[in-house]
Amino acid sequence: MKKLFLVAIATVGFAFAGTAQEGRFKAGVDVGLPMGDIEDSASFNLGANAAYVWNVGEGFDAGIGVSYNTYFAKEYDIMGTTYKADNANFLPIYGTANYSFTENIFAGADLGYAVGLTDGIDGGFYYQPKVGYQTEMFEVFVGYKGLSSKVDMGAFGSATTLYSSINLGFNYKF
Repeated sequence: MKKLFLVAIATVGFAFAGTAQEGRFKAGVDVGLPMGDIEDSASFNLGANAAYVWNVGEGFDAGIGVSYNTYFAKEYDIMGTTYKADNANFLPIYGTANYSFTENIFAGADLGYAVGLTDGIDGGFYYQPKVGYQTEMFEVFVGYKGLSSKVDMGAFGSATTLYSSINLGFNYKF
């Protein structure tokens, strides 16, 4: 199923490449505050992303992207001993789309699959709706990043966990 989803994203990306006349590369970073399932176990989220987008209609851009995301684990003190779990690392591969309401204000979403890079943490569905301010050279956005993942709990089996955060991001446009 994962491979089928990745092939579908790549196919859509190449379809846009064949129909669009001009594309644009953008890359950036984002930082976020964990929420929900991981709020108590992660201190913050840090991500780096790159995407290639094409203008496919009046004020509408779509494309493909990849990012690297880390949810940094908190330390715990239990009976005088400090414990720290591994950070949760993911490689989201996604389709992205933005609609510009004005020259500077946009809304968009990233949808795809996040490959789990940490032992015991599988990948899962990835999404990030966002709104922001843009110019010809950069964009600043606020978004909600979420991805569902199955986490190996050792002798206790596994559990599905929602890694989510409210993020502030910056992308430079080339």
